[in-house]
Amino acid sequence: MSNVQSIERAFTILEILSKHPKGIKLTEIAAEASLSKGTVHRLLATLLNLNYVRQDQETERYRMGYQVISLATHFLDDHDLITSSRPHLLQLSQEINETVHLCIEDNGMALYIDKIESTQPIAMYSRVGSKAPMYCTAVGKMMLAGMEEEKYAALASLFDFKKLTPYTIDSLDKLNKEVTQIKEKSFAIDDQEITEGVRCIACPIYDFNQKTIGSFSVSGPMNRISFDFLEKTLIQKMKETAARISREFGWKG
Repeated sequence: MSNVQSIERAFTILEILSKHPKGIKLTEIAAEASLSKGTVHRLLATLLNLNYVRQDQETERYRMGYQVISLATHFLDDHDLITSSRPHLLQLSQEINETVHLCIEDNGMALYIDKIESTQPIAMYSRVGSKAPMYCTAVGKMMLAGMEEEKYAALASLFDFKKLTPYTIDSLDKLNKEVTQIKEKSFAIDDQEITEGVRCIACPIYDFNQKTIGSFSVSGPMNRISFDFLEKTLIQKMKETAARISREFGWKG
């Protein structure tokens, strides 16, 4: 079935706006969308009327509208994974006082669907609703390790392995080796792969079919998330949390 062109273009514009939280001008949207300025202007006018887009009258920059936030809020409020996981993740965050993220896989990306902030002086910058590459995030690699072989191979073949830091995994061979290790350990580590100076550890969430339905991570500066802390405290606490959440979805353990 073919897509309705105007709807497809409207969603393309919304996706572009989502990548520019500080706003973006019409000419820049047109360039990114590979559309004429006239076409983009007409679509933006409709999206403005529906409150899916807003415009700063001084800078003439367009941003996501509040109607999008409303839709996202309703989705997140009804998401079973968030509802079931949050009490357990909140307990974990309070015990270790570090930032905790909850993620799912969405079209080959790690999608952040919940976040519990640390009260530490240095916190992690991230937004619920944002996405990150799977090959260089702890949550992403954890979910890759839980995929069926065919899906994993299909997704991994599409990764560009862009180096975000000097420590980012930069080849399929390296990713394959790490995913094999993750399957054996049942946890994944992002050691400065997406942000220098930040270390993350992730564990899987299973359902009654032993299927990985999501992943959660603990993130913090390397001086706080030390390997000594990982080995003596954090890994065990996270695995216990993962088991409690997974049992909410019928996992027998």
